[in-house]
Amino acid sequence: MSKEVTATKTMSSMGFRLMSLMFKLRDFFRPRLEILNEAEIKLGFTVLDFGCGPGGYIVPLAELVGPSGKIHALDINPLAVQEVDRIALRKNIRNLKTIQSDCATKLPDSSVDVALLYDICHHLTRPDDVLRELHRVLKPGGLLSFSDHHMKGSDIVAGVTKTGLFALSKKGKNTFNFLRAG
Repeated sequence: MSKEVTATKTMSSMGFRLMSLMFKLRDFFRPRLEILNEAEIKLGFTVLDFGCGPGGYIVPLAELVGPSGKIHALDINPLAVQEVDRIALRKNIRNLKTIQSDCATKLPDSSVDVALLYDICHHLTRPDDVLRELHRVLKPGGLLSFSDHHMKGSDIVAGVTKTGLFALSKKGKNTFNFLRAG
C-alpha cells in the first residue's frame, strides 16, 4: 500500500468535516466558477476532477457542461467520494460519476475533454504516474487545467512539461492550462 493511500485512510471523519468547512469558506470568498472559467469548459464536455475533495467544483462544473456533458470526480478518500455523491443527489446532478482511486481512473483512452488538477499535486507521491494517466484519458488536444497554491509557477510548468506529455497553452490568473501533446 502506498504512503498516499495509508495517509489518506487515517484522516478522521472530523478532520474531513473541518477541511470541508474550510473549503466552503474559501469558495464563498473565491467562487470556483472564476477558476473553472479559465479552463474554457463548454456544454457537452466530459471533465475529470482529479482529487475532487469534498466537491467544491461539482455544482459549477455541472452548470458548465450541462445535461449533455459528463463529470468524473476522483478522490482517494472515501469520505470525499461519499460527499460528492451526496452533492449530486441533493442538486439532482445525474451526469456525475465518482471514482475512488489514488491514480487509475479506469476511464477509456481519449475520453475526457478537460482534466482538472487543482490543489492536489503537492500531495501526490507519484505525480508523473498521475500525469501519464491524465494524458491517457484526455482526448487529442485535450486540456489539463492545473492550479496549486502550494507550488511556484515555474515548478508547475517544469513538472508538467518535463515528460513531454503536455505543453503550456496559457497561464491565467488562477490556473495554468496545458494541452495534451501527441
